[in-house]
Amino acid sequence: MQIRNLGGSGLRVSAVGLGCNNFGQRTDLETSRKVIHKAIDLGITLFDTADIYAGMGGSETVLGTVLGDRRKDIVLATKYSKPMAPDGTKQGASRRYIMSAVEASLTRLKTDYIDLYQQHDYDPLTPMEETLRALDDLVRQGKVRYIGNSNFPAWRIAEAEMMARQMNVSRFVSCQDEYSLVVRDIEKDLLPAATEYRLGLLPFFPLASGLLTGKYKRGAAAPDDTRFAKAPALKDRYVTARNEDIVEKLQAFAQARGHTMLELAFSWLASRTQVSSVIAGATRVEQVEQNVKAIGWTLSAEEMAEVDQITK
Repeated sequence: MQIRNLGGSGLRVSAVGLGCNNFGQRTDLETSRKVIHKAIDLGITLFDTADIYAGMGGSETVLGTVLGDRRKDIVLATKYSKPMAPDGTKQGASRRYIMSAVEASLTRLKTDYIDLYQQHDYDPLTPMEETLRALDDLVRQGKVRYIGNSNFPAWRIAEAEMMARQMNVSRFVSCQDEYSLVVRDIEKDLLPAATEYRLGLLPFFPLASGLLTGKYKRGAAAPDDTRFAKAPALKDRYVTARNEDIVEKLQAFAQARGHTMLELAFSWLASRTQVSSVIAGATRVEQVEQNVKAIGWTLSAEEMAEVDQITK
């Protein structure tokens, strides 16, 4: 397993990370236990969850139950800011909420500290100064080691960087955003900002919710046990004429070189200099094994250029 620095920080993470949103909803406790231990055995160190996952707290609770002594072997990342109550009282990035949200996450995770605490969404109601000061206090208290953001516009990333410098407080070291061979929007503004400020990129939905696995056939109904069959809104989002054209060309590209679509999707992301770890979920031990092997393809400059031509 490749180990990389998270952006410009000293935090080291595995090039393949485990997305933990399935734990507590799509996978029961025992299945989750097998996936978690297999991931650690295979060298995955970055475990990415959020307080909101699995019905508000479910994923964190599973991790807290399963990890035990192996907590020290991983980089545990979680998130705050999305609604944790239906009445809107538990959400956002105010000092008041952050201080209570981190304690709730620490309790569910059964740990004394969070390696990477990420703001899940930008909060337009709270001044950035207030958020950064609260997060810096958590770092100084030892409850949080590093901080990151997710789903921020590029100009907000720049704003946060400038404020952190002016205030002499902890700065964001990472950004977690959607990025894949068929969703490359962040390359316009966000990726240059992340590069300028040395934020490690943690791409989520690297397989476009399964579109890039190659298991969906053009014009055919999605298999019953797949994500697209269970979530039609996801299918409507990703299954477009443009994306299907791209997938057909990518499949031919990968097959001609003796590789799978999974290997192409992961290896392409892993080859981007800004990417610190590719976040991928798993509901079975076999998926973890496949994900770990999938970044083994080192694409040449010519191959990268050809992929760009197909997908841009």
